[in-house]
Amino acid sequence: MLDERFIMHRFKSTRFAVLVGTILMFVIFTYHIVKHDVIRWDLFAIMLAMALAKVGAMIYLRRTN
Repeated sequence: MLDERFIMHRFKSTRFAVLVGTILMFVIFTYHIVKHDVIRWDLFAIMLAMALAKVGAMIYLRRTN
């Protein structure tokens, strides 16, 4: 049987991990632009997909709750 605290801890840790990953990708993306004058479109695409998924989930959950 799953405890509600376990589910909330898992949710918060996953959310924190996604936030850290997004910030790290932004730092690497910015580093490549500033230091090497290269735009890493793969990192930008991943960050954009993560942002769109987050906003889409927020809109969906706001409308259904």
